[in-house]
Amino acid sequence: MSTVLVIDDEKGIREVLKDILEDEGYRVRTAEDGIDGLELMKDEQIDLVILDVWLPNMGGIDVLKEIKSRNSDAEVIIISGHANIDLAVKAVKLGAFDFIEKPLSLDRVTTLCKNALELEELKRENRRLRNRTINEDEMLGTGPGMVQVRSLIEQSAKSDSTLMIFGENGTGKELVARQIHSQSSRSGGPFVEVNCAAMPDTLIESELFGHEKGAFTGAVSRRKGKFEIANHGTLFLDEIADMSLNAQAKVLRAIQEMRFERVGGEEPIHVDARIIAATNKDIQAEVAAKRFREDLYFRLNVIWIEVPALRERREDIVMIAEYFLRKFRVSPDLPLKRFDDDSRALLTEHEWPGNVRELKNFIERISIMADEEVITREIVEFYLGERRDGRSDPVLDAFQHMGLTEARDCFEKRYLEQKLAENEYNISRTASTLGVYPSSLHAKIRKLGIETGR
Repeated sequence: MSTVLVIDDEKGIREVLKDILEDEGYRVRTAEDGIDGLELMKDEQIDLVILDVWLPNMGGIDVLKEIKSRNSDAEVIIISGHANIDLAVKAVKLGAFDFIEKPLSLDRVTTLCKNALELEELKRENRRLRNRTINEDEMLGTGPGMVQVRSLIEQSAKSDSTLMIFGENGTGKELVARQIHSQSSRSGGPFVEVNCAAMPDTLIESELFGHEKGAFTGAVSRRKGKFEIANHGTLFLDEIADMSLNAQAKVLRAIQEMRFERVGGEEPIHVDARIIAATNKDIQAEVAAKRFREDLYFRLNVIWIEVPALRERREDIVMIAEYFLRKFRVSPDLPLKRFDDDSRALLTEHEWPGNVRELKNFIERISIMADEEVITREIVEFYLGERRDGRSDPVLDAFQHMGLTEARDCFEKRYLEQKLAENEYNISRTASTLGVYPSSLHAKIRKLGIETGR
């Protein structure tokens, strides 16, 4: 049942519209001014707003701007007893579905409501289809590990409980989160991803909660944060264990209350979003080491799903590889490449430290670079090693599945941890050995999350 909100300061119009629309099968809420209407929209899913232009406290055009600034899917029909063409054009440019004059033609009102709600449902269906398209060919695998993951997805999608996804890099944690969203009652709402590891601590509050114009240098306009954008949808906090303790405290409060203030703002903003978090770390070890708040862990870990590493479901490797071989086919006019038995065996034996992401990149490389129609063991060995002699480089093996930035950070962290240990965690001595300033070493230690105590 669609929900229509009528905002008009005339009680008679509110009551007439409520009676007419309820007879049409809609659920109807009413408000006598724009401020009350906007407050109501924070707490309820509204599909259509019928909005008077001339309202006390806050004009209808300003209410329309606020509705659209919230990234709301709700369509808006403007009504006015003092209509003019300029006002109608302005309303439509600001995102109104249509504009009608008082006295109202009730037939026109019901027709416009029907058309506006059909458009709104079409937008949601497009989003659902887009989510389904993203996921339908990515949850690959028929082995016990993936059967269990799919079962947990189906069970957890039915609730609104917070959820944590565990798994190594490249196992497909984001795909699991998207699948949960697409199978949930929120599939018509937004899916908003936040990479917690990529956000500097100085900007994370603005990114998550938004800011008001002038809140800080560079805040030239109001900006909505990820929590607000995810209203009536799903917020996916990826690599949440990389978030600082200070940021974790603010996220915990927002999740508990589903309420926050923008940076530089005083007005509380209420949202309704499902929270899904993910990490590639041993979260219990992070809690024990005081790097992750225990209360946030318990708040998030209502439901948990562990995505197995590719080496733990070797029965799926050949099927996934052949799927990507078809997907990355260079041209439909060329013969489809295929693996022989020996190459399939090698693919299954390989450890794939980068998991499905590494396998996907590897198959894309073979699809482009290998001319042969039949992919042999020798070809697989050559492109796994990426060296002329066909042998892998043990130094580079651990980094093959990573992007440049991730590989660099991973190498720097391992290298600095070794040098710190060699110098008994003396910062000045280690900095001297490395030929850098102690302040630069301190900055690297903070950035990479390196423990400096034994």
